[in-house]
Amino acid sequence: MPAVMSDLTTRPAKPSDTRAILGLIGHYSAKGEMLPRSYSQVLERSRDFHVALGPKGELVGVVGLHPVAEDLAEIRSLAVLENLKGKGVGRKLVEACLADAKSLGLTRVFALTYQTGFFKKMGFEAVEKMTLPQKIWGDCVHCAKFSDCDEVAVLKTFPAP
Repeated sequence: MPAVMSDLTTRPAKPSDTRAILGLIGHYSAKGEMLPRSYSQVLERSRDFHVALGPKGELVGVVGLHPVAEDLAEIRSLAVLENLKGKGVGRKLVEACLADAKSLGLTRVFALTYQTGFFKKMGFEAVEKMTLPQKIWGDCVHCAKFSDCDEVAVLKTFPAP
């Protein structure tokens, strides 16, 4: 395991993490790699997020888990500091989301992503976006990229509890 893993902790986000979360999301949304989020969106959904903290307690990664159906949730806004990519931070955050999903009795978790290789290594499979109507007609229809979306849908299924 990379050295960063021994110094890394994850925990549910707190409202006081909102500005740091926005900083990470804003970095990637400015590059067109993630949809932007507003302060109020992050604050109101702060309980949906997990954060990764470095050895000095600094926020180094974030991910959200957003239920969209009784058995289905979306992994959203996965962002890790550029200099820590490939060091296990994203993996640890996604593992936290999957554990939450299982504890909630969910059996399917998906993401819309440009990082398909990362998710495939974690057991997700590429699927057609239209197999996720809750997402498409709930969120995607309002997105500026709706008619020309180039993200790939990935899905992980696990047995019902």
